[in-house]
Amino acid sequence: MPELPEVENVRRTLSDLVIQKEIDQVVVSVPKMIVGTEVDEFVHLLIGEKFEAVRRRGKFLIFDLTNCSILAHLRMEGKFRLHNDADEVSKHTHIIFHFTDQTELRFLDVRKFGTLELIEKHGEDKTRSIQKLGPEPLSELFLKAPFATLLKKTTRAIKTVLLDQKLVAGVGNIYADEICFRAKVMPNRSANTLTNAEITRIYEATKSIMTEAVKLGGSTIRTYVNSEGKLGQYQEKLVVYGHNGEPCPICGTEIEKMKLNGRGTHYCPKCQK
Repeated sequence: MPELPEVENVRRTLSDLVIQKEIDQVVVSVPKMIVGTEVDEFVHLLIGEKFEAVRRRGKFLIFDLTNCSILAHLRMEGKFRLHNDADEVSKHTHIIFHFTDQTELRFLDVRKFGTLELIEKHGEDKTRSIQKLGPEPLSELFLKAPFATLLKKTTRAIKTVLLDQKLVAGVGNIYADEICFRAKVMPNRSANTLTNAEITRIYEATKSIMTEAVKLGGSTIRTYVNSEGKLGQYQEKLVVYGHNGEPCPICGTEIEKMKLNGRGTHYCPKCQK
């Protein structure tokens, strides 16, 4: 699933592609991907709307239009691509926003898990999806003191806590592994056993790794590309994720992989305690 760095780069590329484009037709071929509104109403209300901004909250995209907003979640395989209306339509294209300039914003999703929700303009904070999100790791609201307090209150594994979007929004499986490695902490360590120094390392690693990943366009592990079709570059910087069986670049010990709450988890048994 695309994590914060990937979704942020989709947002940035979409901002360059769709701002001020006016919708004159919407085609929805998979109704279940529209949530909270009947498909006919969704289509009707968007005719004549212009894209004014593309924002992000956690792993969600937010499209601000003239009179409303759209809350989008890419899930596992969702992609937005801009096309000329004469371009061949892929079989995995399930929603099309046709514009007055004869271009189209297409939402493709092999698994059909992605969703679009029509909401009040700038009204994402009123939705259940956004209300449960914690602070962004790149924002000034992500503070060490409340972060540390929450960690000390739970016996869950630190990686599991990092994946909890209520604690910090946008961290997923790839970056949680990398954060634990950089912080020199085993991912299955109970959060309430962490020392203050270890909590500080996890907090700083969360901020630095997510910042670095955004700058490099995210990580392309399987199918992720941004809305211009470009691959991410941060996968070249991954130290443990996907490197099980290879030597740790720090100590040379073989990187191992285990299952933690059903998620493949990579770590160095020597560097991480």
